[in-house]
Amino acid sequence: MYTFVEQKHIKDLFLKERIELIGSILKEEDIDAWLILSKEYNEDVVFPFLVPADYYHARRITALLFTHKDGVTDAISMSLPDENLEKYYHREYDFKTEDLYEALTRELDKINPNKIALNYSQNFAFADGLSTGLYKELCEKLPERLTSKFVSSENVAIRVLETRTASELKYYPEVMKVAMDVIDEAYSDKVITPGKTTLRDVMDFMDSKVNSLGISCWFESTVNLQNEKGFFEEDTVIQKGDLLHCDFGITYLHLNTDTQRLCYILKDDEDELPESLKTAMKNNNRFQDIVRSCYKVGKTGNDVFLEALEKGKAEGLRPVLYTHPLGLHGHAAGPIIGLYTNQNPIPVRGDLKLHDSTGYALELTTIEYVEHYGCDIRMMTEESVVYKDGEVYFLAENRDKIKAIKGNI
Repeated sequence: MYTFVEQKHIKDLFLKERIELIGSILKEEDIDAWLILSKEYNEDVVFPFLVPADYYHARRITALLFTHKDGVTDAISMSLPDENLEKYYHREYDFKTEDLYEALTRELDKINPNKIALNYSQNFAFADGLSTGLYKELCEKLPERLTSKFVSSENVAIRVLETRTASELKYYPEVMKVAMDVIDEAYSDKVITPGKTTLRDVMDFMDSKVNSLGISCWFESTVNLQNEKGFFEEDTVIQKGDLLHCDFGITYLHLNTDTQRLCYILKDDEDELPESLKTAMKNNNRFQDIVRSCYKVGKTGNDVFLEALEKGKAEGLRPVLYTHPLGLHGHAAGPIIGLYTNQNPIPVRGDLKLHDSTGYALELTTIEYVEHYGCDIRMMTEESVVYKDGEVYFLAENRDKIKAIKGNI
């Protein structure tokens, strides 16, 4: 784990690279100006990822303006003076002598933009962070020659948030290792005593462990189990022969993980995982690889969803696919690939296209008849992956393994 100061330096490195990316995204989306306004304690969704680590909240109103015109990109602060912010933005606003909206008018007129992107959207939370109050002020105080050029920032905000910078890609495996270490410890005889430990005990251990590391989970850790009697949650006591399943995700260095792994509690006469569970896991891995093979820049999430399901079923699998983007949020910006509760193409969110240097939670289920239990078992897995240069890479090892333990006996 990095110290608090080291974490700030790493986050600021991410910020520097993210700002450098914005110009190319504005050009790609044919946007001349992207304006982000945030009120103190009511910051825009993108705000934490566009300011330095030492800049905790907006100061009264923090206004950030990104412009791209005639091949020139600029990152401007229209905010109160702040030495941390001004390491990454140059300030073009003097609060002592002018009104914020006068300054905005001046700077926007300099580039005479065809489109001014604002963070409002009916479809995507990531592009809907502009408050109603600030939007009304913009419409009232900026001249019509500028307000007539307002457009939604949907594509810009999503592209900025979904794109992993070079340094984020470098550090992501380290973030993943922290998460995997917690899972590995939870699935051990240090935590689990068959006949005594409950699922809730394991869940509480995972959340407490993350808290002790000075970081956070982005959702409550979940642990459940299956056996020949069915599917069980919460206060169920773990017994020998149970198949445990966890769903676990942390936030560290602004990056999020999302992982589901399985663990089998060995019976007294067993020394290794039953063969039928090994076969079920192999089939699950096969569907993971099918989904990976369907990724291609320019395809929509719905394209990947339909193609992967068709190929999986053609091979005799019984798949359920519900993969989602992963990165600066857990359920992050970008195209979704199916929903757990809706195995059909998803309008709008599933129509977004795949891009390079993006992250996903490769989340899916294969339903398998497992001879060991004499019934169908849901093989639920989820791996944090990165899509880069046409390939989908796993951020953690042993995605093909079901951990087998005796527990504390």
